[in-house]
Amino acid sequence: MPDSSHEKLVVAVSSRALFDLEAEHKIFEDQGIEAYREYQVKHARTPLNPGVAFPFVRRLLSLNEYFPKDKEPFRVIVLSRNSPESGQRFFNSCKYYKLPIRGGAFTSGQPTFPYMKAYGASLFLSANSKSVIEATQKGYPAGLVLPSKALDDQKDKGLRIAFDFDGVVIDDDSEKQYKESGLEGFQDYENKHVDSPHNAGPLTELFKKLAYFQQLDMQRRGKEDPYYQPVIRISIVTSRGAPSEERLITTLKSWGMNAAELFLMDGMPKQFVLEQLKPHIFFDDQIQHLQSAAHAVPSVLIPFGVTRENSVKTLMQTTDIQR
Repeated sequence: MPDSSHEKLVVAVSSRALFDLEAEHKIFEDQGIEAYREYQVKHARTPLNPGVAFPFVRRLLSLNEYFPKDKEPFRVIVLSRNSPESGQRFFNSCKYYKLPIRGGAFTSGQPTFPYMKAYGASLFLSANSKSVIEATQKGYPAGLVLPSKALDDQKDKGLRIAFDFDGVVIDDDSEKQYKESGLEGFQDYENKHVDSPHNAGPLTELFKKLAYFQQLDMQRRGKEDPYYQPVIRISIVTSRGAPSEERLITTLKSWGMNAAELFLMDGMPKQFVLEQLKPHIFFDDQIQHLQSAAHAVPSVLIPFGVTRENSVKTLMQTTDIQR
């Protein structure tokens, strides 16, 4: 049985999210599955280039060195529609980059997200828009990695993760109020519920587990090292402005968390803060925030709630996101 305790964090990735398989995917689209399979088997020993999720995955797995060796709290597994033989190139590439990814499923074209619970995964990253849409419609925490030219600094050893708040960390209840009543109605709603924590969103479990390990590392190393630098930095980059941050903070406190970095954009573009923050991955439920940031930071769309329809519509119309 998978270890689903808070002391383990499991992330599932597709092969196209972790590695750059766009040339191979074009073979699949133009020539079919057999040509794709033959190409992958023929090049099984040729390492794939890193993809959008690579910086995040590499750093997440490297965090295990800061915790007892018998624990290994961070784990990544692959959920791939590839066949087992064509998927061999994935594991050979992992060995080449020294990524300790040892588990996962190759389903030969069948849906992969139903196996998330079997592996205890808190997140599924994929480059297939159809898979992500289907997964989120069924309540799975899944995200679509967007094309990005962000450079990965190999000397940068920490892990920085940025989250939008509404529709990502929490549900879309307040976002609904904004769409129905405008900014004034939204502020009034938040003021009335300032002492009531928000309900969970699609990435609440991931957020809380990261926060747990952030605090655990701080307790272990921070007390002993006067020059302590956190290896996990969690940031919230939200379109909210004051005073709606009060309920946000109420929610974080209810989860026993107070260490997140908070950026209140008050409706201003998120792009410029993200360019300075340089997160290794950024999650948002609104495509417009991601499209402006994806060139600079690895970005992931979380299709959820009231913004899902617009996100899905954009995905279906924009070929560079569909790939």
